[in-house]
Amino acid sequence: MNRVPASTTAPQSGIRAGLRDLIALRGQALRLDLAPRGRVLATRTGGHLSRFRGRGMEFDESRVYQPGDDPRNMDWRVTARAGTPHVKLFREERERPVWLLVDQGASMRFGTRVAFKSVIAAQAAALLGWAAVDRADRVGGLVFDEARHLERRPAARTAGLLPLLERLTEPTAAGERGHGCVAQAAAHLVRLVRPGGLVAVISDFAGVRPDAGRWLAELAAGSELLLIMVHDPLEAAAPPPGRYPVTDGRRRGILDLTGARSRTAYEERFVVRAQTLEHLARLHRAHLLHLATDEPVGPALARGLRARSTPGTKSLLSANERNGRHD
Repeated sequence: MNRVPASTTAPQSGIRAGLRDLIALRGQALRLDLAPRGRVLATRTGGHLSRFRGRGMEFDESRVYQPGDDPRNMDWRVTARAGTPHVKLFREERERPVWLLVDQGASMRFGTRVAFKSVIAAQAAALLGWAAVDRADRVGGLVFDEARHLERRPAARTAGLLPLLERLTEPTAAGERGHGCVAQAAAHLVRLVRPGGLVAVISDFAGVRPDAGRWLAELAAGSELLLIMVHDPLEAAAPPPGRYPVTDGRRRGILDLTGARSRTAYEERFVVRAQTLEHLARLHRAHLLHLATDEPVGPALARGLRARSTPGTKSLLSANERNGRHD
């Protein structure tokens, strides 16, 4: 149950994502449904027809002013002619900014089945990014670990996505300062995101707390929010009784799971984390998906995205699957 330090490990499947592999996922991304749910609010022209009438490029009509209308939309000519206040209504096609917040921190560099959680997160980000590019959305985001972070504003085509994919294939750089946890990274992202986009937070959400909902509330206030929890089956179901050497690449220790009490406490920590995240997702009307390190990312992501029609809906994974038990 060792964590292999990414800074000293050569790129290889399962331990660190490869750029060619992430680019090759574009074909699988065609299966993903990223169609907007609810209103689309944005500021640039693109491929999504706005479901609301607002300030835009194409004049639609004028109507009588109603309380709450934006005074900046006053149609003064019609107002003068009709003798009653009128406002202009617009419609326009808009592209949507898609933000990817990808956790590559120390707790993500762990895995016992197929791949590290950090690799699964990189694959999920690549799939979402390619799906957005193919819809003519603008893609940007924030990739972070405990040492550094890379920030890119949403850009058209691959200008925003490719730098993020390149960062996802790089090892952790010791000695630099980044965002220590998903809450810190999200708090930074809140200052960048504008209403009307899609924000996908991909992490194991280690250390998530019930009272850590401020950044969730701010991100969900004007955007569609996806929470994608990545876990390894060994986190959900304790291994056979024993004493296990563990390392984070710098320190070493012993995980003692010989007793029933320690094994129960081990499994309860994962249950509490998952339940906390589910509660926060319902509270802030976010959509929660679960990805396991031993399952193909593309199909699991496609299944989860199909359930987005109901805000706050949990992942399609069963309770047994989330707990690491496969019958």
